Amino acid sequence: MKFTAELVHKCSRQLSSCCSNIINSQVRSCHTQAAPTIPPCSFTPPPYKGPSLDEMKEARKTRLTPALFTFYEEPLIIHTGHQQYLYDDDNKRYLDLFGGIVTVSVGHCHPKVVEKMQRQAGRLWHTSNIYLNPTIHDYSKALTDTLPGDLKVAYIVNSGSEANDLALLMARLHTQRFDVVTMRNSYHGASPYTMGLTGSGKSKFPLANGFGVTHTMNPDPYRGPWGGYRDSPVQSLRAGEATLEEGGTVCSSSRKYLQQFQETLDYCVPQGKPAAFFAESIQGVGATVQYPLGFIKMAFEMVRDRGGLCVSDEVQTGFGRTGEHFWGFEGHGVIPDIVTMAKGMGNGYPLAAVVTTPTIAQTMAKAFHFNTYGGNALGSAVGLAVLETMLEDNVQEVSRDVGTKFILGFGKLRDEFDSIGDVRGKGLMIGVEMVESQGCHTPMSLARFSAIWENCRIMGILLGKGGFHGNVFRIKPPMCINQADVTFALEVFRVALTTDRELHCKQQ
Repeated sequence: MKFTAELVHKCSRQLSSCCSNIINSQVRSCHTQAAPTIPPCSFTPPPYKGPSLDEMKEARKTRLTPALFTFYEEPLIIHTGHQQYLYDDDNKRYLDLFGGIVTVSVGHCHPKVVEKMQRQAGRLWHTSNIYLNPTIHDYSKALTDTLPGDLKVAYIVNSGSEANDLALLMARLHTQRFDVVTMRNSYHGASPYTMGLTGSGKSKFPLANGFGVTHTMNPDPYRGPWGGYRDSPVQSLRAGEATLEEGGTVCSSSRKYLQQFQETLDYCVPQGKPAAFFAESIQGVGATVQYPLGFIKMAFEMVRDRGGLCVSDEVQTGFGRTGEHFWGFEGHGVIPDIVTMAKGMGNGYPLAAVVTTPTIAQTMAKAFHFNTYGGNALGSAVGLAVLETMLEDNVQEVSRDVGTKFILGFGKLRDEFDSIGDVRGKGLMIGVEMVESQGCHTPMSLARFSAIWENCRIMGILLGKGGFHGNVFRIKPPMCINQADVTFALEVFRVALTTDRELHCKQQ
């Protein structure tokens, strides 16, 4: 059978129709239960005066790329944001638990960031770096001051994909090697270059990509072959399949994954000597997968012993989101050679960076290299305002305290509901994996998962979703949420999960 675009679209519509029937059934059932009340907020959004939903659907269909997709059965029109909340065209308020895909860090329309952006916009937007301007110099110093060791040289760019693209170029030029290693289930971008780094076939087009990139086994304590302990307030149900060593800092399953990593280097990389190893501190698009204790540190040591560089992808885990540290890699006890960052760096403004050592940075001076927009006056002013706000508002502390309460609350729900297979994460980087039952680990069906997701939306919380099977709730809110928000969100989940359990029992 030839899978034409028309056939895929037809199948998608049929699947959507099937899902809609199940979702509508669960939504009607959910309405019979008392919905939790969203915490009070004094902010009043302006009335919505934009185009109608039908007009926007038509514009999407005829004027924008067909690759765009929207969340939810009936797409939401979001027109105003305030801190951790979003408002639709009816001015219904939602608790935003996805933060613009892990991007809104200090809160929607934070007044300090808005004021500094407006002040800079009224003075100077852009000249490019052919002239000196104080904003990029002030920002690069403030940014690199947050990083340990010799990570003191910043290349300001525009997106996470671009940052990883540049890091890959740097690593290959500096080591004069070509082959790099990343992990299966990883996500490092969608440009033609970084598509090859990404370790998921669902993020790849059927074109030549990944030349010189090898993907090693993903050390997943929940779905991997050996279980394992991880750095999280809630452990995998399979943690007991492994043991803790070296005073609890190393998990035995890490050594088994490290053996697989060594074989990947020996068998797949020329002379076993890679240019670099790329690793997210916690996998983001891959649905908050953490690694067994000690794996990243031992893998970094192995790569360096072979003369390769270690690259930490902090696009989602940076800037205090993991709670315990400002940078996710610090939780692994390592200092990388190159760090890439984006998303929360600009709180929604397109801003990213590569930070490395002075020695590695010299590599880029061997030929002409230029970025027109990278570090322009407006972007640097926004980045500096966001960074200062992060430090002043103690977002790292909020992530640690509020995030830990969130994770432990989900852990209790896992004890109560057989449909939750795994709860994982640190700080406000949280994943909740849904299954048909804990005994079989089979990913929850799309229709069943979507019904829970839709019910949560109706009751006032917006969630991300992801993972290879599309069965993981991704919870990465703005780092300004509070304890009352967590209590509300957990109550909403309980209602949605109770509805799911009741309907699932009826169907069996």
